[in-house]
Amino acid sequence: MARKPAQKRSGHSEPALTKPPVPQREVRRAQVDVNFDNQSLLGALFGQFDANLVQVENRLGVFISARGNAIHIEGPEDSVARARDVLNEMYDRLAMGQDLDAGAIESLIAMSNEPTLDGIVDGKLSDAKGGPPIMIRTRRKTIVPRSAMQATYMRSLVRDDIIFALGPAGTGKTYLAVAQAVAQLITGSVQRLILSRPAVEAGEKLGFLPGDMKDKVDPYLRPLYDALYDCMPPEQVERRLASGEIEIAPIAFMRGRTLADAFVILDEAQNTTREQMKMFLTRFGQNSRMVICGDPRQVDIPGGDGMSGLADAVGKLEGVDGFGTIRFTAADVVRHPIVGRIVEAYEGPSA
Repeated sequence: MARKPAQKRSGHSEPALTKPPVPQREVRRAQVDVNFDNQSLLGALFGQFDANLVQVENRLGVFISARGNAIHIEGPEDSVARARDVLNEMYDRLAMGQDLDAGAIESLIAMSNEPTLDGIVDGKLSDAKGGPPIMIRTRRKTIVPRSAMQATYMRSLVRDDIIFALGPAGTGKTYLAVAQAVAQLITGSVQRLILSRPAVEAGEKLGFLPGDMKDKVDPYLRPLYDALYDCMPPEQVERRLASGEIEIAPIAFMRGRTLADAFVILDEAQNTTREQMKMFLTRFGQNSRMVICGDPRQVDIPGGDGMSGLADAVGKLEGVDGFGTIRFTAADVVRHPIVGRIVEAYEGPSA
């Protein structure tokens, strides 16, 4: 809503200052027609009561009309081009058997404004430099980038030996790392998948938990289990856990080990101490890959972020050969759009 001009105070004798009008850039309007071959996908493409088309219209400021298997788009030239590319990518994802929800559409809209991601936005799912497709294939789904930084992260997961993934909740740090680990375990490029995190409570003291050691640590590791079950059938997860191919343990169990032929993920790494982080990094073995995920602004260990091993390790190792550092921001949040706004509000200048 436009703000009303301030009322002139009574008794104000100074003349009002006037500024010359700013010339408005001419907005070139355009229209384009997009045709889709497979009419059986159009219901999912349009959404219930055309909700998907309405979402694209509202976000990009265009008008979209559909007739049969053709879509007509009108509006500002740049917005029409973005809407066309987003709709093409939506259709291609459906054709590949992938899910399409409001969050995925929101991510495609955000990515359509990234000039280096033409190949992805156009539906080819390829690297902007013409390389192989950027995707992770697991037994249950094929995962593609939902933000520009996710594309960079997924390339780093294939290229670098040790990756630091930093950023707020909802950016896919842990999920994509688990998906890549599952993909490599399935193909046999690693023999083990090791998932770890510090057993630190988020601002609460839960006291002593009942049960054996597994029962005590499982609540801390639940996000890792959730990602696993999303990428593999439950019976395979249980079988590989029983055989030791997949191991889930708190970081305290890592001392004295050498983790060779393994994909190792450390989640919530901001809650490690410097000593724990050094111990964990030096477990690295032959034919292994490590991913260290965390949000440096959410430190729960006593003493605050001054003791965080994550920030200390990034400061010492960033730029060293073999290490990759990926920094996500609120703009990369791929959960419900309101999560990104929450992160921005808490991390803004007044935070």
